[in-house]
Amino acid sequence: MIRTIVPSSYRDPSGFVFLKDGVLFRQINEHYKDNYELLMGSGLYQALVDDRLLIPHEEVSAPIGFSDHAYKIIKPEPIPFISYSYEWCFSQLKDAARITLTIQKKALDFGMSLKDANAFNIQFLRGKPILIDTLSFETYRRGRPWVAYRQFCEQFLAPLALVSLTDGRLQRLSRLYPDGVPLDLTSALLPLKARFTPRLLTHLFLHAKSQIWFADKAVSRTRRGMNQRALVGLIESLRAAVEGLTWHPSSTQWIQYGQDSGYSTAAELHKKRLVKEFLGTRKRRLIWDLGANVGIFSRLAGKTSDLIVAIDGDPVSVEEHYLNSREEGETNILPLVIDLTNPSPGIGWEGEEWLSLIERGPADVVLALALVHHLAISHNVPLHYLARFFRRVTAELIIEFVPKEDLQVKKMLSRRDDIFPHYSEETFESEFKKYFRIRRRAEIRGSKRMMYLMQKK
Repeated sequence: MIRTIVPSSYRDPSGFVFLKDGVLFRQINEHYKDNYELLMGSGLYQALVDDRLLIPHEEVSAPIGFSDHAYKIIKPEPIPFISYSYEWCFSQLKDAARITLTIQKKALDFGMSLKDANAFNIQFLRGKPILIDTLSFETYRRGRPWVAYRQFCEQFLAPLALVSLTDGRLQRLSRLYPDGVPLDLTSALLPLKARFTPRLLTHLFLHAKSQIWFADKAVSRTRRGMNQRALVGLIESLRAAVEGLTWHPSSTQWIQYGQDSGYSTAAELHKKRLVKEFLGTRKRRLIWDLGANVGIFSRLAGKTSDLIVAIDGDPVSVEEHYLNSREEGETNILPLVIDLTNPSPGIGWEGEEWLSLIERGPADVVLALALVHHLAISHNVPLHYLARFFRRVTAELIIEFVPKEDLQVKKMLSRRDDIFPHYSEETFESEFKKYFRIRRRAEIRGSKRMMYLMQKK
């Protein structure tokens, strides 16, 4: 029996997550017994599960815990792919904030409260956010303020405000500050007009000043508390602050690129047909669509996979992809904002709390369509580095090679010197054959582009 504690769960004295022979379990410690019994006995657990707000679990009778402090072992429903808030688009983070507040308000109706509002406790399952930390609840104590208020402001409200009012790229600050974007930094980065929005003034600017004021002062035990009515008012005020934030970015070059990709209608249809043929009808567990743009091929591949992780470095494209998927009710596509030239690393304690992108692989199939020339020419990544990377992340590869004769590559090279003598179809095949067998190769009609189906050796 192989048992491993999941590094991201070490901080909570109430329990932790561990793997046994590749299956995920959660140990609940004696310390959390009363809270767990209230969660289950009050009806809160079932209400949240019924509303698809909390991950369901089953209790395990076998003694497979790590210590004598174990009260219970539960087996949660697994999440097919773990993602992090710094990889989400604006609307994904906003949806995650919404359900966090919904859960907190519902918990109060059952005599409980969220003891944390950690964005890492939210994951996307079947296209929607869901709370995965069963141990996030504690008994509500009358008069006690919401202990997770600061965390909610730093992990949800602050990055949402920064994206909405300053710059869409600032959501990536959550990777630099995984415990939450500091409110004093948020206040410094927000424009002056944000101070004239009463709820942002309260929850961000004045909140930041109060943190500074109380930083070196003892907390008075006689300080006035907050009754439940006031606490519900706080939740609704936060909800209104979140709902008041919107993001309407202008079109970027990547969305424009998707609309003007250099394909004729016939070539685009032929490319789609080749991808369908290469995928076949065999069902896969996990497909990564790298350079997914707004998800045209993610949707096509979704018919042959339990989950498509659609990765693109452009937050505007991912935002459009997510909103379209949400509107269409697509439950097996997860769009994420990840720059492949600087993908999510392992971060946190010892660099292991939150996994790198590569550690969350490999995928059964990777789609890399109209991607190689961007990485090789725009970012100077040699072809042998690309081949080595794909070898690490997939067993099967559907990849497109765009030659120098192509209009899009000519546009790239018109803005810089051609320092790529080895960028050729011959070199491409030679480098990839070191790690893959080429099973199929076909030219996209009406273009010089080549499509490949490869299998890792």
